[in-house]
Amino acid sequence: MGNSLKAIVAFVPSNECQKYLLEDLEEMPVDKTVDLSGRQLRRLPLHICSFRELVKLYLSDNNLNHLPPELEQLQNLQILALDFNNFKALPLVVCTLKQLCILYLGNNKLCSLPLELRLLQNLKTLWIESNCLQYLPEVVCELSLLKTLHAGSNALRSLPTQLRCLQELRTIWLSGNLLSKFPPVLLDMPFLEVIDVDRNSIRFFPSLAHLPGLKLVIYDHNPCRNAPKVAKGVRRVGRWSEETPEPRKRSGAVIEITLDEKPSSPPAAKPEPE
Repeated sequence: MGNSLKAIVAFVPSNECQKYLLEDLEEMPVDKTVDLSGRQLRRLPLHICSFRELVKLYLSDNNLNHLPPELEQLQNLQILALDFNNFKALPLVVCTLKQLCILYLGNNKLCSLPLELRLLQNLKTLWIESNCLQYLPEVVCELSLLKTLHAGSNALRSLPTQLRCLQELRTIWLSGNLLSKFPPVLLDMPFLEVIDVDRNSIRFFPSLAHLPGLKLVIYDHNPCRNAPKVAKGVRRVGRWSEETPEPRKRSGAVIEITLDEKPSSPPAAKPEPE
């Protein structure tokens, strides 16, 4: 089915047209996964909500801006993808899906997140990149099992101090925000393994050598005058990343680090979610 035809049919609310978009998806697949990405959907067909054993539901790249209350019936859902849609607010029905482990909300128009998000206490991965967030909602700090937080390409200028309560957090991606200094709260999170602050406005980096869990720090494309010091074995991606954390000495002379060294290239793709 061509995308142009899908786009036309998507405007017609009749059950027949919606079934046409679903390509005769009448019964729940054996793998308990429904992928309706890129179907030009403007509403979620209600009969999907009858698949009560559904574990994974992908609704990426559609034209959704709301979800039906019947979605609450999917209490076994573990993965929900709502990225690349038109949500200006997270539908509260999502917060009733208490078995969710991975939630994709990237590339929408979200300016905040509801307090009800705290009900998702099994959430381990949250993607909220490419939205309209000017601050990281403090409710995120109440997701005690969160391991991965993708919050890049927003308008964040700082992080809440409550973030240190997320002791299961291992990776935080903050690329493409408005950070003018390295977030102090991250210095109090020794369990972090990956910190990405690429493409911000950070001019100075404090030492990160005291973070025992750190494995990778990405700090490229910042107007910084120094590289963050890190412990031995920690990979750095950014200007001067190939130099040792301290200026090397040879025969009593300090070898200067050249300021015009070509930055290392950042990773080409973000890692796969858990």
